[in-house]
Amino acid sequence: MRRGLAGQRLVAAFLAGTLLFNYPVLSLFDRLETAFGLPLLYVYVFAAWAVLIALIAWVVERGAR
Repeated sequence: MRRGLAGQRLVAAFLAGTLLFNYPVLSLFDRLETAFGLPLLYVYVFAAWAVLIALIAWVVERGAR
């Protein structure tokens, strides 16, 4: 039962990543503004990427217990 739940969470993380890196969402951050001296789009892409990696690591580690 636990493996099925972890699998469902990984599918949800995949769908969230697909949504986060889809064109309409990326176009929201394609502006001339900067954050921390970097273009806003770059900051968004790397932050979303880091959050997805952390989410997947959490799901996998939690499922291993």
